[in-house]
Amino acid sequence: MRLSEFMRACSEEFGADYSGVLLRDHWLAALDGTPNEALERGVPARAVWEALCADLGVPIERRHGRGLRDPRG
Repeated sequence: MRLSEFMRACSEEFGADYSGVLLRDHWLAALDGTPNEALERGVPARAVWEALCADLGVPIERRHGRGLRDPRG
């Protein structure tokens, strides 16, 4: 997952305004920081997306990201 895909998925799943707040302020215990901090440390966007989805209870069928291609099975 590219960073641009991650940003689009966050915006579409959580809303354009709220996704910015989540990325800046939501603490992800699994990544020991906020999503933005994790990305800055070099954590892959896919791992941040998966941690964010798990933490916020995004249904599995939407974890591939809205507006993104379904993952290959």
